[in-house]
Amino acid sequence: MKFLHSMINKVRPTFEDGGSMEKFYPIFEATESFLFSTAEKTKSGPHIRDSIDIKRVMILVVVALIPCYIFGAINIGIQSGIAHGVERSVFQNFIFGMGFIFPIIAVTFITGGIWEVLFAVTRKHDIYEGFLVTCTLIPLVMPPTIPLWQVSLATTFGIVIGKEIFGGVGYNIFNPALVARAFIFFSHPTHISGEKVWVSAPDGFSGATALAVPAVIENANAVTLLNSVSQFDFSWWNMVMGTIPGSIGETNKILILIGALFLIVTKIASWRIMAGALIGLTGTAILTNIMAPLSSNTMLTLPAHYHLVMGGFMFGVVFMATEPVTSAHTNRGRWIYGILIGSLTVIIRSINPAYPEGTMLAILLMNAFAPLIDYFVIQAHMKARRLRYAK
Repeated sequence: MKFLHSMINKVRPTFEDGGSMEKFYPIFEATESFLFSTAEKTKSGPHIRDSIDIKRVMILVVVALIPCYIFGAINIGIQSGIAHGVERSVFQNFIFGMGFIFPIIAVTFITGGIWEVLFAVTRKHDIYEGFLVTCTLIPLVMPPTIPLWQVSLATTFGIVIGKEIFGGVGYNIFNPALVARAFIFFSHPTHISGEKVWVSAPDGFSGATALAVPAVIENANAVTLLNSVSQFDFSWWNMVMGTIPGSIGETNKILILIGALFLIVTKIASWRIMAGALIGLTGTAILTNIMAPLSSNTMLTLPAHYHLVMGGFMFGVVFMATEPVTSAHTNRGRWIYGILIGSLTVIIRSINPAYPEGTMLAILLMNAFAPLIDYFVIQAHMKARRLRYAK
């Protein structure tokens, strides 16, 4: 490592101001930052010394996502085995699944890297670490059989339209990974939704997700309907364990919960947003259950504990709703922001049968309103303080 560090120091002047390759300093800085700790030092006080910097924060988020990748690969093998009537070992399922996941990861990082470097060189700023997390998240919210050209298109839209046009990292309104998924969902819905996109399956095999089952049948009890499915085990516990059709990273709720605890303990993600989303989802689900006898909509009968483990709710709330740039920043605002995400998830799932998975739209909508929530929270604090001092 000393030899590598020495080589980097030798070529540094070439990339700094006045050097022959100064335009490409962002690439040099990103490479050095990835390999070594930053050499930058504070020049004036006051300042706070801390071992946690942005690079370490982003790396910890990636670490929390790794188990979702591992299980996602195993689950692809399991679902393919169900479709083809083939039994494999856990390791064989993992290798089989990685055959689908690795190309998606490669295309995401290559496409995202090209755009990040292009904007960094053009704007003459560093390549920010947020790129790493965005490109780690995008494959996890995609089905394993999505065409690679669509992955590239979605990544382009998520980074360019979802982030760079607002000014880059720290200025974006919406979560770029969710923007990528929303774009591909609405532009190419047949490749990211439906009954045959979640597993590597032969023609004629139906691989509907759990949310799609009660969404298309009226005048039924959602839980009874899910338990009557013969192709997959849609029992509540199996949906917790995650051996069901779904996006690569969303199915195993235990691993997502472990990731949530890890992010909370390291103080990277806000527990208030997660708790608020759980409260909002539970309260709204209870209301829809009360309304269920008045409607033929089967989704209204879905209880809160099923909403919790179905679809991408837990994954979205833990890894996307808590994203620091696009979420609320005041403590009270985080509660409101989380509660509304949970509530909107149930409302979108129940009221719109054409789109039973409502977490993505709920988070994107609340991304837009997060600054407004913080504004009213701060104004309320200021008003309360004025009244208190007036006494």
